[in-house]
Formats: sequence, C-alpha cells, structure tokens
Amino acid sequence: MHERRPETPSTRPPGPVDQRVADASRENLSDRLLPAWLRPYARLARWDRPIGWWLLLLPCWWAATLAADSLGRAYPEPWHVVLFLVGAIAMRGAGCTFNDIVDRDLDAAVARTRSRPIPSGAISARRAAGFLVAQAIVGLVVLLQFNGLTIGLGIGSIVIVALYPFLKRVTNLPQLGLGLAFSWGALVGWTAATGTLGLAPVLLYLGGVAWTVGYDTIYALQDKEDDALIGVGSSALLFGARARLAVAVCYGSAVVLWAGALIAAGVAWPAWAGLAAAAIQLGWQVARIDLADGALALRLFKSNRTFGLILLAGLLASAVLSA
Repeated sequence: MHERRPETPSTRPPGPVDQRVADASRENLSDRLLPAWLRPYARLARWDRPIGWWLLLLPCWWAATLAADSLGRAYPEPWHVVLFLVGAIAMRGAGCTFNDIVDRDLDAAVARTRSRPIPSGAISARRAAGFLVAQAIVGLVVLLQFNGLTIGLGIGSIVIVALYPFLKRVTNLPQLGLGLAFSWGALVGWTAATGTLGLAPVLLYLGGVAWTVGYDTIYALQDKEDDALIGVGSSALLFGARARLAVAVCYGSAVVLWAGALIAAGVAWPAWAGLAAAAIQLGWQVARIDLADGALALRLFKSNRTFGLILLAGLLASAVLSA
C-alpha cells in the first residue's frame, strides 16, 4: 500500500477559487445571494452552515429565558436576544476562522475539509487572519453592551476558544473542549439578565457541555477514517464501537443536569414538558445512529437545532405562565 501524506499548498492540485465546501447545503443562502468575492469569506465563517451558530446561540437564549422566569418576567430582554444572535454569528465565525488557520495543513489531508477556503487556495492565511480580527471586533462590540460580570466571563472564554484547535493533537476527547466553549452562553445569558451567577446557570452550563460532547461525537463519525490516518484524536475514535452508548450517556447526563437547573430556578410545568419533549428528540437521535453512515450522522447532528428550540419553547412558556 502507498503511504498517504497530507496535501499541502505545494503538492495539491490547483482548484477553483470559488469552490463550495463539501458539507454545505447546495441551497444555502450565502452561495445564492452573496457576491462571488465574499463567498469564500462566508465559507470561512461558516455562514453557509448556520447550524454552528445556532448551537452556540441556544445556550445563551436558554439561560436568558430561564433567568427571566426566575425574575418573574414573561420573556428575556429583547435587546439581549438580538445581541446574543449577532454575537453568536460573529464569534462562531471568528472561532471557525481561527480553527481553519491553525488546521490548514490537516484540513488539506481530509476529504471533507480539503475544500475549505484556505486549503483550497480560495483565501490566503494572511487574509483569513484579517477577517478573524474583523469578526472579533464585532464580537467585542457586542460584549461591551453587557454588565461587568458578563464582559469578564466573555473575555475569559477566549482562552478555551484559543486552545480548542490544538486539542485534537494532544487528546482523544477534543469534543470536551468544544463543549466548554460552546456552552459558555449558559453563563453569559444568565449574568446578562441578573448580574450574578448561581447554581441554575452552572448546571445549565454543565448540561450543555455533556450535550455538546454527545452531538459532536455524532458529527465526528464522518471523519473517523481520515482522523485515524492523519493521527488526530476524536471521541468517535476513542469510543469506537461504543459510540452510540457514549452519546446516550452524554445526552442522559445533560438531561439530568438540566433538570437540576430547572429545580434550582423554580420553573413552572411547561419547562418540564419542554425538557421531556426535548429528551425524546435526543433519544430519537441515539436510536438512529449508524456508525458507518456519515451522511446520516450529519443529519442527526443538525437536528440538534430542533432539540434546542423545543427546550427553548418550554422555558419561554414557563416564563409567560409564571409572570
């Protein structure tokens, strides 16, 4: 057998500058509506794959809604809701851009990621760095609209975000680092509304970490062979044939932790109904997992937006009822 080595900018064949990314929907709005010069930047920030910013945003909205309920308000502060949306899109894009700069040589060696803008040659690493700074500035402007505790928490998350791209090189569970970063909104959303921390947001955060490890393990099923070949770690490789069980444990732990958050916040029955319905959706995901079907893994991963909206609906209904 011939040894496969990573493609680098000097060894890979030239490709088109305006190249779609392999796992993006053909009908995504970025490719349909944006001018050609902007599309590679949109792909770098994953605007063509909105599921990522949804998964970053949902813990913010959960926490903001749960905090509103605990304060006797019918809904979270609308301005905060908008700020979290803008911030999630900006910071998810910044994180993905940083990740792609760091991982450009690894991405060139993986079938699903070699079409990304930097390894494909659509954008240089230098221009990507400039785009990273621009997105980070947007995120900073959003963060500065909140109280001091929230600003401090937001700045503190930068350390986790910066470390995440390197974790796959030193650990078989980089998904844990992603969970620590992507669930941070559970803390920020609560402090933005209350100015304090407490047991409820901490349990909401820990549940989010477990949930993220679960759904990103499903996502990692797409890359098992390539990850093993180039020598990077992932939970899909770590758990192997027990990946379905591992996802079930992660999801089950998340539900238990979130139940604790609901108890600590003193919510009404619609929140519990929402959690129960959302838990059924997670169980559906686990039942559908096929370790050999990467396309199905991607669909199950994306279904976590539906899960998050179900949980959000229950929390919002509880706040309305209790106000």
